[in-house]
Parts: sequence; structure tokens; C-alpha cells
Amino acid sequence: MSVHQTPADARLAASLMLLRDAAEGGVEVLMLRRAERDGDLRSGACVFPGGVLEAGDRAAHAWCLGPGDAEASARLGLAEGGLDYLVAAVRESFEEVGVLLACRPDGSALPAADWAALQPELAPWRLQLHRGEQDLGALCRAFDLRLDLRGLHYFSHWLTPPGVPKRFDTRFFTVPMPAGQVPEADRAEAVELMWAQPAVALARDSGYVLLPVTRCTLQELQAHPDTAAAHTEAGARRDIRVTMPRRGRTRKGPRIVLPWEPGWAELGRLDPDGHHQAWAEIVPGEPVRLSPRVLRVTAPNAGMMTGPGTNSYLVGDDDPAAPLAVIDPGPDDATHRAAILAAAPRRITHVLTTHTHVDHSPGAAALAQATGARIIGRRAPPYPGQDAAFRPDEEPAEGDVLSLGTGTTLHALQTPGHASNHVCWRLAEEKLLFTGDHLMQGSTVVINPPDGDMLAYLAQLERLLPMDLDWLAPGHGFLVAQPHDVIRALVAHRLKREAKVLLALQQHGPANVQALVPAAYDDTPAPLHGVAARSLLAHLLKLQAEGHAVESGGVWRVC
Repeated sequence: MSVHQTPADARLAASLMLLRDAAEGGVEVLMLRRAERDGDLRSGACVFPGGVLEAGDRAAHAWCLGPGDAEASARLGLAEGGLDYLVAAVRESFEEVGVLLACRPDGSALPAADWAALQPELAPWRLQLHRGEQDLGALCRAFDLRLDLRGLHYFSHWLTPPGVPKRFDTRFFTVPMPAGQVPEADRAEAVELMWAQPAVALARDSGYVLLPVTRCTLQELQAHPDTAAAHTEAGARRDIRVTMPRRGRTRKGPRIVLPWEPGWAELGRLDPDGHHQAWAEIVPGEPVRLSPRVLRVTAPNAGMMTGPGTNSYLVGDDDPAAPLAVIDPGPDDATHRAAILAAAPRRITHVLTTHTHVDHSPGAAALAQATGARIIGRRAPPYPGQDAAFRPDEEPAEGDVLSLGTGTTLHALQTPGHASNHVCWRLAEEKLLFTGDHLMQGSTVVINPPDGDMLAYLAQLERLLPMDLDWLAPGHGFLVAQPHDVIRALVAHRLKREAKVLLALQQHGPANVQALVPAAYDDTPAPLHGVAARSLLAHLLKLQAEGHAVESGGVWRVC
């Protein structure tokens, strides 16, 4: 079992989502609006009941019905102390919103009339628990109750980003709202309560101030038709991993970045301690120091096919006498060229290209002219979209090594597929691969025959799997972590698409490419079907090479 280690600056916490069915259908969850407090990032936010674990929570173990500590700890991925979280979630719910998950010693529920009779006597305990004057064990002893943890389901695990004033390591739980109880705000932590439908709370004009964890949780709850479905799904979750956002800067100010968003992995590499000075967006012309050996400058050519713009990488030792290379000079743009020259710590000696599509190589000639650098890249094939004017001084062969100082070497890898002349460059010392358009961040690349070749492309992806790689530096976007997982997922995606292409051909063939696109790419917006048709043709050509399809006069059929 992989045991989670809580950072020293984070406090253990638990939160409870009380669920019920809305009158008009769907799920409702009980939320509270936090009191306004100076310096608290959660000030005024709409959240679920919750707070930090306390010493008294462990003392209440003997008064619990449900999982023991060993079972709860295993469920939460802990060596011990898992039951503390469940108790804390119940305690915080009682303190803040007045809902107590409790039952008789035999496990039977208290009728609504009994709850109503107990309310005046239970009310003072909320403040005493909040102040730490009592614990839930003492409450159970006083009223002959047991904490009912049998219905709690573990939902998620979130860790506050590093570098913020208060960090919380929080486990979230779901439970159906118990019958017979009426929530009431404590007017200290909770100034207002609301039963919120996720769609309403998430609406732009809702007036709800939502933290990233709350927003993401509401989005997950929104997918379920009722409380039973939402709660059952939570109970079926396994191997719940911690979700830790990161904080970076943008031109509009600080921004929280979630693990599945672009830039999250790069923020962790550049700013692991949370100083919040690393960029959370790609800014054209802004030099980004990725390592002592690597700088990135992005061209101002953002678009549908280029994402935030083409990345130019400056690579070399920090030795002022060492050679310095630029990988992918980008378009022939004077502003971008000036940004590269301004970022360069010394004279550029080599200009390398991954391929000669017009967003990657046209800037090579002017940059070489300005610096006297040698141009290294493979000549352009005679197809549309290629930089026909590209004239290299040297064409790299498979396995060529370019030394850029005593501790920086680039290795050439021939990677045809996206383009027949595509080359990736591996920085051995950092286990980093400059991928050009062989691998992109967050999207698949277009394979456009005749220059693009799906069979070759998949073979070259598979070829990378045995390599010792930690990072990908793509031609567009941020650094990409866990490259082997990314490559496996991309291969699986392409093969899944290929299966859809073959099925479409079986069901709708014989047919031409355009007739097959709506079925094979039914999950792709119609405005992108023109681009999709290129990759569909690439899949058909691969199927033909493997003996599964055949073409005659532009019409395809299954073999």
C-alpha cells in the first residue's frame, strides 16, 4: 500500500457532503457560507461542512458504529488514524450546521420526535465542541448515543497548494441527509446555509464564491440523477489519489491550476515550494527558464493548429564558452527572432529543426544570418504546408550526437509519422525529449497523407517506450511529465480511433473518406471534420498496409 505523506505545513482535515434529492429532481448538497475573515482565502466562500482533525476525535472511536480504524485507514490509504477523519467529518457537521450522524446503541435510528426533543439539550454542545471543551465521546456518553459512520462514503482527497498561508490535507465524504433533523447555521463558522443544486451553484450568476475543490466536486455531483446514484458511485470509488492544485502567475494575476490542466506539471518542476512566480500560461516572447540547460521562448503565432504558439528552445551549458542551440526557430517573425536573441545568454551556434512545417522552420535562415549559426535539419518533402525554402547546412542522421558543452548532449531520433522528415532531439542529461509535433500537449497531432503516415507514426511512438525519459518538451504548450503514460494513452487512443474507422467502414462502406467521417469522428465537432478527414485517411492507409482495407477510385471497403 502506498501511504500518503502529509506535508509538514498542512493540517489534517475532513469535510462532509450531506446529500438529498431536490424536489424537481437531481441532487442537492448542503453548503454553508463562511464568515468573512481577513487573510483567509476561504473567507466568504460557499463550502461543505468541515474542518481540522482534533485530539478528541480519536477519543470518540469507542463510540462509533461502522468501520474500525484499520478498515477506515486502509480505505483512506493510511497506516493508521483513518477513523479520525470520519469522526472529524461528523463533528464538524454537527458544530457548523447542527446535523449529527448518531443513532441508538443498537444501531436503530432515532425518530424525528426524539431528535426534536433532544435539540435544546444538544444545542450547547455545538459551541463546547467548537471551543474544544468537550468531545463527541462525551456527547455520546451523555445522551447514550453512538456515532453512525455506516453510511459515510469516501469521495475525494485534496491538498491545498504549497506556498499559501493555510494548507489543508482534506478527505471528503458523502452521506444521505439523515431524517428528522433540521440544519441550522452556527453563526460563527457558518453565517448562512443553503441546499444547493450543483447546476445552480455552478452558474456564472449564482453569487456563490467557490473554491476550486468545491467547484470540481459540484461538477462531479451534477452528473448524477439523484442522491442514491451519487452516493453509490462514491462508495464504489477505489484507489483515490490526492489532488493538489498549484498556483502560478498569469498576465491577469495569480491563477490556480488543477492537475489535469496544462501547466500543472511544469509548475511543479519550476516552483515546487510554491513561490508562485512561475508562469501558469504561455506568454509569447516571455523567456521561461526550464532548467540550467534549457530556455523556452514561444512565438506569437497562436491558433487552432499551433495552440498557444510554436516553442523555440535554447539549449546549452551554463558555460559562457559552450555552444548554444535553438531547437525550432518557428515562423519567420521579426518579433519572435528578437525575443530569441534577447533571451540567448550568448551567441547562438546551431539552429536545429524537428521538421519543416511552416510554423517550425521558416525562422531558421534569418536567425542563422543574424548569428552565424549552422542550420541542422532534414530537407522539406514536396508537399503542401512545408517550408520549401528551408536550406540546412547539415541533415541529421539517426543517432547523431551534438555536444553543447561538457554536460549537454542532444541525440537525434528519426521519428517519421506526423511528417516524413520529423526528428526528435533527446537531451540525455535531463531525460528530456524535444518532440516537435511528434507528441503534443493535451491533443493528438494531425497525420496528413501522403507525407503523414499513421503506420510509421505509431511505430515511432512505440519506439519511445523503452527509453529513459522523464519529460517531454513539445513544440506547442508546456512541459509534459510522465511521458511513458502519455505515450501509452496516445497509442491506445489512436488504436481506439482506428477501431471506429474500421467499424464505420464495415457499416457504411464501400464509401469515400468524407462519407466515413461523421461515423468515425462522431465525437468531434463538425467544424473540425475537415481536419479529421486527414487523419481518417491515414488510418485507412494503415489498415490497407495491414491487409484490412482496400481502396479503388477513392472508394474504400473492408477486405
